[in-house]
Amino acid sequence: MSCAFATTHDSPEHIRIAEDLGYERAWLYDTPQQGPDVWLMLAQAAQSTSRIGLGPGVLVPSLRHPMVNATQTRTLQKMAPGRLAVAFGTGFTGRVAMGMRPLPWKYVTAYVQTYRALLQGEIVEWEGARMRMLSTEPGDFAPYELPPVILATIGPLGARCAKELGVDGILAFGQPPEAVKDFEWAAILTAGTVLDDGEGYTCDRVRTAAGPAWAINYHMSHALGGADVVRGIPGGDAFLDVIERIPERDRHLTVHSGHLLWMNAADHAAWEAGGHVLIEELLTTGTANQVADSVKNLIELGVTEIIYQPAGPDIPRELERFRDATAPVLV
Repeated sequence: MSCAFATTHDSPEHIRIAEDLGYERAWLYDTPQQGPDVWLMLAQAAQSTSRIGLGPGVLVPSLRHPMVNATQTRTLQKMAPGRLAVAFGTGFTGRVAMGMRPLPWKYVTAYVQTYRALLQGEIVEWEGARMRMLSTEPGDFAPYELPPVILATIGPLGARCAKELGVDGILAFGQPPEAVKDFEWAAILTAGTVLDDGEGYTCDRVRTAAGPAWAINYHMSHALGGADVVRGIPGGDAFLDVIERIPERDRHLTVHSGHLLWMNAADHAAWEAGGHVLIEELLTTGTANQVADSVKNLIELGVTEIIYQPAGPDIPRELERFRDATAPVLV
């Protein structure tokens, strides 16, 4: 049982709380257009915790030179020995929310190979230059043990790249991909909220806690399929009515505003126009028993790490309720 957070200045404190609640690992998103630097927040979390695993999930290769991510890795390894894991991906939010397409897997593969070689003290070639990590002390560079590395993928091409790279596992959002059973480490990122007794799916608390994850239906559909796909979703026309008031070249800024943190104006319009019916499709939104059943089903499909991302104004409540609901199936 792990957790993930859209990175904010509160993330180190939320990770400390997660450690107290028994979560095994905490991931922070690499979305610099939306929040503070992922490595800085992980370093702060390392100083206030002692056990919980830490990791950037997922790093977007184009945002930093591989030497920078390698150096940041060594820094956090020294601050939190044995607690670091690193995830890489093509950059759905980290790039698309800045108006760019996701990276090709060929680039991601070359980047991860270079990153790992640097950490092992090898000479690499990147952008036409030969380089390696140099020691800050007299003598030879002393390589650290490589941290576990996983790739974020939802399709067969990413899974094939993960196999070819020999990484430790894969990470996906929502439903597990077919390749989940091909890896000893298969992580699924999920989000939502556990309902209180007598609470309905459309109440204000559920909307603020689960709404940011529910809005992925519109954000991802618009980014990957465009307006025609969004129109086929309940509430899609209302969503488009808001974002299409913005010039097309800047429309992505409105679509991804508040991504996985809070609902923006287009999200609220879609919700009010009937899109709220999709909230029940979130795997980890429901009663405690329903959430436990969803997690049990994921485990039976081959998932080995459940990563829960809370949202809304009461993160400690969300973390505690999810822990309590899933404890019977995560023993």
